[in-house]
Amino acid sequence: MSYQVLARKWRPRSFNEMVGQTHVLKALINALDSQRLHHAYLFTGTRGVGKTTIARIIAKCLNCETGISSTPCGVCSICKEIDEGRFIDLIEVDAASRTKVEDTRELLDNVQYSPSRGRFKVYLIDEVHMLSTSSFNALLKTLEEPPPHVKFLLATTDPQKLPVTVLSRCLQFSLKNMPPERVVDHLTHVLAAENIPFENDALWLLGRAADGSMRDAMSLTDQAIAFGEGKVLAADVRAMLGTLDHGQVYGVLHALLEGDARGLIEAVRHLAEQGPDWSGVLSEMLNVLHRVAIAQALPEAVDNGQGDRERVLELARVLPSEDVQFYYQMGLIGRRDLPLSPDPRSGFEMVLLRMLAFRPADTDDAPRVALKPLGVSQATADSATNPVAGAAIPPPASIPVATQPAPSAPVVEAAPAVPVAATEAAVATLPPASEVANEPAAQPSPIEATTTPEASASVVDLPWDEQVNVPVAQTAESVTEVAEPVVVVTEPVTLATEPPQAAVLEPQLIEQPAPSADTDDDEPPLGDYDYVEMDAESFDYDFDAVERAASAEPEILPAAQPATGLAADWLELFPKLGLSGMTGSIGANCTLISVADDNWLLHLDPAQSALFNATQQRRLNDALNQFHGRELKVLIELRKPEQETPAQAAARKRANRQRDAEASIHKDPLVQQMIQQFGAVIRADSIEPLDTFVNP
Repeated sequence: MSYQVLARKWRPRSFNEMVGQTHVLKALINALDSQRLHHAYLFTGTRGVGKTTIARIIAKCLNCETGISSTPCGVCSICKEIDEGRFIDLIEVDAASRTKVEDTRELLDNVQYSPSRGRFKVYLIDEVHMLSTSSFNALLKTLEEPPPHVKFLLATTDPQKLPVTVLSRCLQFSLKNMPPERVVDHLTHVLAAENIPFENDALWLLGRAADGSMRDAMSLTDQAIAFGEGKVLAADVRAMLGTLDHGQVYGVLHALLEGDARGLIEAVRHLAEQGPDWSGVLSEMLNVLHRVAIAQALPEAVDNGQGDRERVLELARVLPSEDVQFYYQMGLIGRRDLPLSPDPRSGFEMVLLRMLAFRPADTDDAPRVALKPLGVSQATADSATNPVAGAAIPPPASIPVATQPAPSAPVVEAAPAVPVAATEAAVATLPPASEVANEPAAQPSPIEATTTPEASASVVDLPWDEQVNVPVAQTAESVTEVAEPVVVVTEPVTLATEPPQAAVLEPQLIEQPAPSADTDDDEPPLGDYDYVEMDAESFDYDFDAVERAASAEPEILPAAQPATGLAADWLELFPKLGLSGMTGSIGANCTLISVADDNWLLHLDPAQSALFNATQQRRLNDALNQFHGRELKVLIELRKPEQETPAQAAARKRANRQRDAEASIHKDPLVQQMIQQFGAVIRADSIEPLDTFVNP
């Protein structure tokens, strides 16, 4: 007798032998036992999930000699003929090969005749979605009202291609894919019954390779038996399928967990010996990381779909959750960018090295192999190191800093580079640090030395907001690092708290120039740019430029009241301050509320709060100090100004000029003549006052 493949030999012959699909079997069994039979059934699902098998079992249940029930006897002549595929009243049609309307008409011509042997004439149409539109139309009427002795059983893998008119005439049952656990259980039962030795890991490989199809799983098992000479072994199945050893994925993840760069590269080398699909390897890693994340959130929800539930739970216990999320995101991005790499292996290695490199360096599980120093100049990388090549810099020391305020920052100029010996000689002549720190601010001692341009450009860079908020007591005890060996100062230098900084070359004190607080802001410091003196009558602040620079700035609304008193004085004073940029926008949207001695209170429109910060308030305060020649204290509160601000005044003036320009255009005789003779239309959005084109 010829050999029969496992997929046909172990095809279920009753509902009791079916594997899975309980949601479909329950409805069919109840309908058969209660005799509530529909005339058309539609079974959908992917290949190999049991569509045709269920249809044949229904045909046996309807025509069994013992009667209509959900448990056919399986021994009568009709049941045997159906199992052998030679029952005359079961008409199986392959719609893929009989798509024409003529084939459908020929099929329906015999519907009116009674069955030859059974109770019902059963039409089993497989791949019904392949029928043409004309065939569907020819089938509709018979499918809706067939003779009482006719049953239609339709099967398809693509129900979306079926017309809704067909779907509405059938009872539809969607069959699910087989999970790997169910496939492995069934293969275990089949191989045990066949007396074939097997390994459990091999069955999991077959279950995953089947991709939800029981028929594919049985076919692959047949192939594995032949490949393994009567045995189903994991190594043979892996070689037959060309799949990746799942344990190697865990090896890569454990190397990442330990921060072992050497072990990581070694794991990649072992993977490369198998010639894998590197994108597939990343996919396997993402699947494991996904299951690890589920295990960390809900351990009981982890499935055993790949036979490694215990390994997933163990990895979830030792791998930090933030690392799991980071590795998953990095793997997704790396898989997307893998086609852009020079070759897939190098792209895969870079993904792993990126995962390793971006881990926190100050943790216990940081990479074991320290990275070599980058080939970058230390003068560029760290401002506290020696910028002069070959010069040895002593470690920085702590020095006291004088707390007297300085009227202005010193001016620093760069001088040509000199030998190191000269710089050491110049440093040796400096007075001790204690003398300079205790010297009064009114009688500073100038320091003469030389330096390179690179050294003069390097300063201690501290945030200005932090410097101005440091109390005097703390400033005197602050510690400053050495930024460069020597500087040249062309004006007397006074150590001050704004900003506090100094440098030490043991044991001498090296004075540093005060950095501008606005070096990292969006505009130069006060006095570094030219401005045009304006008066209150000709003031026209360019808010359109500010809106172009910051599109989120709200529209300026008219004031509730005209400016009087201090508010009017602010309208006259503000243009004389020469402010621009965000500071100018802040000042233009303020109004002066009160002046008590040197304490000024301004109200700022809350709509401008997005541009307001401590830096802008300090700049406005400095501009007022410079204009009045004395120290003022400005306080800005976020409150809606009740009287007109400079910005509102400028907007009102622009609106008036725009209105006058539009009225002038409408009254122009030439324009009126063009409107009357040619039907011209005036576009209001194209009218602009002439003074808007004048560069102030």
